[in-house]
Amino acid sequence: MVAQDCTLVGGGRPLALARWLLVVAAMVFAMVVIGGITRVTESGLSITEWKPVTGALPPLSEAQWQAEFAAYQNIGEYQQVAGPAGMTLADYKFIYFWEWAHRLLGRLIGLAFALPLLVFWVRGMIPAGYKPRLLALLALGGLQGAFGWLMVRSGLNTEMTNVSHFWLSIHLLTALFTLAGLVWTALDLRALTRSIGPARVTSLGVLVGVMLFVQLLLGAWVAGLRAGLASDTWPLMQGKLVPEADWSQGIVWTFTHDPFWLHFLHRWWAFAVLAVLIVLARRLRPIDRRASVAIHSAVGLQILLGIATVMSGVDLWLAVAHQAVGALLVASVAWGIHAVGQRR
Repeated sequence: MVAQDCTLVGGGRPLALARWLLVVAAMVFAMVVIGGITRVTESGLSITEWKPVTGALPPLSEAQWQAEFAAYQNIGEYQQVAGPAGMTLADYKFIYFWEWAHRLLGRLIGLAFALPLLVFWVRGMIPAGYKPRLLALLALGGLQGAFGWLMVRSGLNTEMTNVSHFWLSIHLLTALFTLAGLVWTALDLRALTRSIGPARVTSLGVLVGVMLFVQLLLGAWVAGLRAGLASDTWPLMQGKLVPEADWSQGIVWTFTHDPFWLHFLHRWWAFAVLAVLIVLARRLRPIDRRASVAIHSAVGLQILLGIATVMSGVDLWLAVAHQAVGALLVASVAWGIHAVGQRR
């Protein structure tokens, strides 16, 4: 019988690493939730500079707050939206807090991953074959920060009143891919303690992953274009099942920019994803019932929250809950695809 967390197949201490990766995954989940709050409260452009070290501290004096507020007043979001709405310094401090918290948590996640990785590496605790994968996860974290700044920078001019929805989708999807990678690697490491090799992605896993990716991409574009406000009724939009969309600029533009069409695609592609997730969950029942229940619960709640968000006119906390459960769904699906691949 193998002692818990001792040196096992491939060497190292896989259970310790698995626990660490799950802690980091929980931090990434919190990052996605705070990112949702930042998005819905229009806080993303409140900090107009990227200061990797000194930016960890918020303004500590009235003069520093006035300087930050003055920088924000130079961009289009303030000049065309927040300023005419009568934004005060107190209002600015509220949105600044959420963007600062989002960036601070990103820094903490970087430290929570890089420093333990260094310790595990130096002490020879990483099982054979896992160093490249852990370095790839570290690189994804670095890219996530870079994509976040590129997203913010896309909205820092006098013409724009929002960030690019393309950069928003890249930023969000990188975070969710990283979350899935952390969960998958943690599960592989836990399986290693039972002398089971890494799971493989099956054809069903590929299908589920692609369909879920499309839905997440559509959701990010809907958020970036504020297309959730295109309709507050369900299932009809504009009193019709299929809304009127702008096709005058070509099919590519409509499928990437038209808020009515993207809203329509996002709300109905969800049911195609639901169908394939039900297939995955049923396949999982004799393999890992907990993963099956997690997928059923997450996708059902996600669809209900999506409908509620639309009908509420994009209520802040419903929208945030919708994004949070979306992240839980990604983690659950990674778990399920891993279980199916491990069985094979």
